[in-house]
Amino acid sequence: MTSPEAARPDDVVPPDTKDWTWVLDAPCPECGLAAGQVDPTTIAATVRDLVPRWTAALARPDARVRPAPATWSTLEYGAHVRDVLRIFDERLRLLLEEDDPQFANWDQDATALADRYDLQDPAVVAAEIAAASAALAARFDTVRDEDWARPGRRSNGSPFTVRTLGQYFLHDELHHLHDIGA
Repeated sequence: MTSPEAARPDDVVPPDTKDWTWVLDAPCPECGLAAGQVDPTTIAATVRDLVPRWTAALARPDARVRPAPATWSTLEYGAHVRDVLRIFDERLRLLLEEDDPQFANWDQDATALADRYDLQDPAVVAAEIAAASAALAARFDTVRDEDWARPGRRSNGSPFTVRTLGQYFLHDELHHLHDIGA
């Protein structure tokens, strides 16, 4: 067993190349969420409810420590989730305002390296998660019954609706809370 170490620039987490869209069709065996069964009208409230868990996790004294060299620290997961919140807010905006938009590609692994997630301030990341959560939740609050089926596509062609985008997003955030034990 590897002892926990602080993140170092030469410790690169292997890229996640899985297509996680399958979580819309089956429960996740790791975190247990059956994302496709989530009532989309609860997403905004859930996003708001998760903020204190991130705030507490990022306040831990070991938030910068990786549990293994190739596993993100709580801080790195937090910075990733902050960016996921922002990306999905933009994708939701596109779904609500455009007809069948195609989402720009986002390389989460390149972003983590370029933005040095490992060197960011955990308190700042916690505040940014709170702000991004508020923005995304507010946008989900605007979704009307007839909007849940509005379509869009990821850059690789994976189809989404407002409903499935929200469910998919929620799995991502909850899964990462599971990853950090929060």
